[in-house]
Amino acid sequence: MKANLVPLLLGAAMGVAATSASAGTLDDVKAKGFIQCGVSQGLPGFSNPDAQGNWTGLDVDVCRAVAAAVFGDASKVKYSPLNAKERFTALQSGEIDMLSRNTTWTASRDSSLGLNFAGVTYYDGQGFMVRKSLGVAGALELSGASVCTQTGTTTELNVADYFRSNNMPYEIVAFEKADEVVKAYDAGRCDVFTTDASGLYAERLKLTNPGDHIVLPEIISKEPLGPVVRHGDDQWFDVVKWSLFAMVNAEELGITQANVEEMKGSDNPEIKRLLGVDGAFGEGLGLSNDWVVNIVKGVGNYGEAFDRNVGPDTPLGIARGLNALWSKGGIQYAPPVR
Repeated sequence: MKANLVPLLLGAAMGVAATSASAGTLDDVKAKGFIQCGVSQGLPGFSNPDAQGNWTGLDVDVCRAVAAAVFGDASKVKYSPLNAKERFTALQSGEIDMLSRNTTWTASRDSSLGLNFAGVTYYDGQGFMVRKSLGVAGALELSGASVCTQTGTTTELNVADYFRSNNMPYEIVAFEKADEVVKAYDAGRCDVFTTDASGLYAERLKLTNPGDHIVLPEIISKEPLGPVVRHGDDQWFDVVKWSLFAMVNAEELGITQANVEEMKGSDNPEIKRLLGVDGAFGEGLGLSNDWVVNIVKGVGNYGEAFDRNVGPDTPLGIARGLNALWSKGGIQYAPPVR
């Protein structure tokens, strides 16, 4: 009798565990009615609040796209401003549901930190900014320079690699918060400011005299930036990465905020699948089949989000470059919906 009872009890316990494990982030998000998204503490063009606390930026638009996919409403997001040091802990602990904060995809972060990167929002690389008065034309002229950067980032490691490989002495001046780095550089406490090139263009806007500073041409690293989720929740991982992929595919197929309703009547089979007219691809993600329609209506396609936040007609003035579609000279590419 006892021998028979043991396997029954074990089976019951395993059933409870399996049920508990199946209650993932998507269910939690739907239950509370919003997505808690980790963002920067203020990086113009990527994630930045205005005086009323309204957040905008390319990283913010990824959060909004996921909300549109889940709720049909891009506004169903709450934002957690995080510095570089605390961002991963906040995700690991469940304080946030996803991280969309100019974060570089690396092997160690993708494995030992227990995280999954859900695609690349922005292909970037580390650069250097200096005062024009320094008379420096390239990074190889920075021997002996003092370099301001932020702790807890890949930039510290990249600086060390670059200066040592070129046999150049340097002094690191590191701070925990991004705004502290900006203030120190602006005050003349260091010769050079280094971070991702996109960040340099954004942070330059905060300087006392932005026009007195230049971003040097050298890019010394690969910095693919993208949204991040926890390991062990494949459904939520799929929702986040396919929300980003949907934005890229929509741009490639010419689907915009202005024409998305009209495009639902297209005869193009790719468009019909993407917009949920044919097939039930949303159901496979735990979403409604018009999830992409909701993303494009609420946020726009990838190109619209890029141009609105960081593109040539914004204060940052960043060209598409590598972030152009693969069919237009860049490397932005998304798997098909089929």
